[in-house]
Amino acid sequence: MIQSLVYLVIYIVVLGIIMWLLRYLVDAIPMDEPFRRVANIAIVVVGILILILLLLNFTGLIDGGMRLR
Repeated sequence: MIQSLVYLVIYIVVLGIIMWLLRYLVDAIPMDEPFRRVANIAIVVVGILILILLLLNFTGLIDGGMRLR
């Protein structure tokens, strides 16, 4: 149980760093504002979906994707 919780925290930290880096890159690349907004929203939505998948896998409600145990 503790090992699964440590893995979950590590996955969340790595996911946060990757999301921050992608949002930083989108802001650094010169593009029009509507495309930048859509890209930022897409990054956040994908990150939230991955986080939900990780939490559901941690609670044992689903058995697929990344294994935490």
